[in-house]
Amino acid sequence: MVWLLDKFVLKHRANKGRDQENFIITWAYDFWPVLAIVLVLRSFLYEPFNIPSESMVPTLEIGDFILVNKFDYGVRLPIVNTKVINVGEPKRGEVIVFRYPPQPTISYIKRVVGLPGDHIQYKDGQLVINGEQVAKVATEVKREKDLLETPTVSYFKETLGDHQYSVRYIDGRNSLVETYQFAQAKGADALVPFVAKANDVFIQTQGQDWEVTVPEGQYFAMGDNRDQSADSRFWGFVPEENLTGRAFYVWMHKEPGFKLPSFNRNAKID
Repeated sequence: MVWLLDKFVLKHRANKGRDQENFIITWAYDFWPVLAIVLVLRSFLYEPFNIPSESMVPTLEIGDFILVNKFDYGVRLPIVNTKVINVGEPKRGEVIVFRYPPQPTISYIKRVVGLPGDHIQYKDGQLVINGEQVAKVATEVKREKDLLETPTVSYFKETLGDHQYSVRYIDGRNSLVETYQFAQAKGADALVPFVAKANDVFIQTQGQDWEVTVPEGQYFAMGDNRDQSADSRFWGFVPEENLTGRAFYVWMHKEPGFKLPSFNRNAKID
C-alpha cells in the first residue's frame, strides 16, 4: 500500500509540472513492476483460456473463459515448457490443458482418463480402468435438432477418482467402423480398432470394444462430449512434457457476436 501510494499518488503530484515526455517515461517506470507481476502470474501460476469447441460439453461450452492452474503440475520455463521444479502430477478425472502432441503450438483441453501404466478398456459401452468399471449413471436421453438427422443424445453422470461429472453420447446408428493408429510413444505402436464415424462428422464409440495400456510418462485424455471429441483415441497419448496445467474455474462466458459477456456460468470445474 505504501509503495502504491508513493508511486501513483505522491510521486505523480511531484511530477505534475514536468513536460509530456517525462510524464510518459515516469508512468512507464511506475507501471513496470505491475506488468512484471502479471507476467510472472501468467507464466508460472495461472493462465486464462477460451473454449473454442464442443469437445468438453456438457462440462464446458463454446465461449467459456476458464482459469488454469499451472503450478499444480510443476514450475516450467516459458516457451520451452521444460519442468524445473516438480510439484505434482495429474490425477485421474482432472481436466487438463496441454499442448496438442501433433502440433504443440495449439492448446487442447480434455479430461485425464488414464495415468501412466493404466490398462484402459471400452467394453460393451462401459469404460474399464485396471479391471474396474468406471461408475456411470444415466441421467437424461433427448433429441437435439442441431445434430444431423436429430439423433438421440444420452447423458450420464460419471465418477472418476475424486471427480463426478456429466458425459454425452450420440446414438451410433449407421456408423462406419474405422481403425486409427495411435501416435508412437517410446517406440510402441498401438493399433486400436474401435473408432466409428458417421458422415465423417461425428466420432462414435458406443458398441465398439477397445483396450490400450498407457506408457510411462504419458496420459490418456478424453473429451466429456465422447462422440464429438478428437482425443487420445485418435492421435495418441499426452506426453508429460506437453502439460500446461489443471483447468479449475469458469470465470466468464461470451456468446459469439456483439453480445455482452455473462457470468451465470461461473463455477468450479469438476
